Amino acid sequence: MTDTNADAFVSSGHRPMGFREFIVVIASIMALNPLAMDMMLPALPNIGSAFHIAVGNRPQMVLSTFLIGFGVGQFVMGPLSDRFGRRPVLLGGMMVYCIASLLAIAAPSFETLLLARALQGLGTSATRVIATSIVRDCYAGRRMASVMSLAMMVFIAVPVLAPSFGQAVMLLTQWRGIFIVLMLYGVLALIWNALRMPETLPVSERRSLAISDVLAAFRQTVTNRQTLGYALAAGGVLGALFSYVFTSQQVFTEIYHLGHYFPIAFAAIAIGTAIAGFLNSRFVGRLGMRVISHGALLVFAAVAGTMLVAVKMQMLPLPLFMALSALMMFSFGLMIANFTALAMEPQGHIAGTASSLYGSITTLVGISIGMMIGQDYDGTLLPFATSFFLCTLAALAVVLITEKGRLFKPHNKPV
Repeated sequence: MTDTNADAFVSSGHRPMGFREFIVVIASIMALNPLAMDMMLPALPNIGSAFHIAVGNRPQMVLSTFLIGFGVGQFVMGPLSDRFGRRPVLLGGMMVYCIASLLAIAAPSFETLLLARALQGLGTSATRVIATSIVRDCYAGRRMASVMSLAMMVFIAVPVLAPSFGQAVMLLTQWRGIFIVLMLYGVLALIWNALRMPETLPVSERRSLAISDVLAAFRQTVTNRQTLGYALAAGGVLGALFSYVFTSQQVFTEIYHLGHYFPIAFAAIAIGTAIAGFLNSRFVGRLGMRVISHGALLVFAAVAGTMLVAVKMQMLPLPLFMALSALMMFSFGLMIANFTALAMEPQGHIAGTASSLYGSITTLVGISIGMMIGQDYDGTLLPFATSFFLCTLAALAVVLITEKGRLFKPHNKPV
């Protein structure tokens, strides 16, 4: 449901905010997750040294534990928001995030730090689910995809800059300073949303928290061919992305010997995702979600195949690796917003629960794949390149099954 006026298709559901502020606020709460993930990348060796961790791949748990909390938390955030409204669940999740950041600052052991990271992930699960639900409350169809793309273009800039921010903090203080920055950002975002974000779910549309009703909503979500199909496909794509993120610090510093220049290389590659988000927001209304995301998936597969061949032939110098990785991120940026919109399109009446389950499926599938690949890192790019290719083939197969063998066009009716 969208009300249109001179302010460029602004839904009345998010008043008093105008369109631009709405986009920035949604992006700011979505950014809590990638900020907490990617600012930690330069700090992993220092964390390992601080807690005397001998196993080289174990500091990756600072990332994977965060994502586990994020994935598991989404199971409950959606039903809670469908029952009590978006606003209280959003603000509660942000409070948990801020408290967890305090715990991380004072963590006396690696295990305590991992607990704090799991709680941070739990807090950001609320922001991710509620952000998607709020957008779905206010917009639908291609307009929803356009709004999601604009928001993702802003928040995707975070992974571009976050490692550099983390590195800058490390130059001024120890790794715990990163958690101070994360806490301050969380407090500012909490205040902004408390003052400006209205409740977007009317009382008349709220659902019961009875177990039978929640299970019925979950069943309705997972039995919808389009929702489940695009959730699994997004999970496969995220598996490739997470494996890249988990191993990026080791790849750039150990294989390509970039040292402190690692954040610059990471940022250069991640820019492709932000560009893709901008282009998608401009063209999705004209071309449609399927045309863009399916085309991007084919490019993703071509990149994966090229990288695997180059690794097998031992012909993957840094410039070629960065070019292929940038194209991978660009394709990912064109896919993920549209996959989300396609998955959520049939679920408007249970947007919170559907967003919750969609986020859990995609994150847990992605984190399971990413953790396995990350822990298999052996000083070469072969584990990543092989898994990247297999994940892409799996995602493509799922999309073909979902669309009954037809790419670029819906198999039933237009969305």
